[in-house]
Amino acid sequence: MKIYDWHTGPYPARVRIALAEKNLRPRVRFVSIDLWKGEHKTPEFRAKNYSGTLPVLELDDGTCIAECTAITEYLDALDGAPTLTGGTPREKGLIHMMNKRAELELLDPISVYFHHATPGLGPKVEVYQNAEWGLRERDKALRGMHYFNGILTRQPFVAGVTFSMADITVIGGLIFAGLVGLAMPADCDALQAWYAEMQKRPSVRDRVTMSDPGAPSI
Repeated sequence: MKIYDWHTGPYPARVRIALAEKNLRPRVRFVSIDLWKGEHKTPEFRAKNYSGTLPVLELDDGTCIAECTAITEYLDALDGAPTLTGGTPREKGLIHMMNKRAELELLDPISVYFHHATPGLGPKVEVYQNAEWGLRERDKALRGMHYFNGILTRQPFVAGVTFSMADITVIGGLIFAGLVGLAMPADCDALQAWYAEMQKRPSVRDRVTMSDPGAPSI
C-alpha cells in the first residue's frame, strides 16, 4: 500500500498513529506530497483525491481512499480484529460520534484558523482568506477543548474506556494547535493530563520518524 502524506501534517498524523497502533507500518510505503509547494492541489494529485487533501491511501489495484476516518476504517478491518473503530454496535456508535465531534469541534476549526487567520501555507496556496471566519473558528476550537476536557474528567479515553479512533482525532487536533501556537486553556487540566499521557504512546511519539527529511511543519 502507498500512503500519500506530509510527514508533519496533523491530518496525516491520524493515519500514521493508526498504522502504528495496528502494527501495519511494514506494509506501507509513504509518498511525500509537499504541502508548502501546493503539490496536493495539482491536477495530478487531484486525480487521486478530488478534494486535494492529505492523506490518501492507494491500494495495489489503484483504488484510492481519502479521508482519515475512511482510511482508519479500512486499516482497522484488515486483520479482522478492529481495535480503533469498535467491536460492538455500541462501541462503534460511540466512537464514530466522538470522532465526528473531534473533527467538528476541534481539528477542523483549527485548520480553518490556520488557513484563514494566519499566513497558512503561503500566498501561492492560500488563494482566498477570510480572517474573521478564521478567528471565529479559533474560538470554536477553544470551546471544543473545554468540551473534551469535560469528557476526560469522567472517563479515561474520548469514547469510553479504551483507546480509539476518536482519541487519535483529538490528538491530531492538539498537534495542530501546537503547530499554530494555539495554547490549550489553563483550566483544561484533564485534557492536558490526558494529552501528556497520549504523547508517551509509541504510536504518537514516533509518528514523524517514519519518513523523510526535516522540513517545515504542518
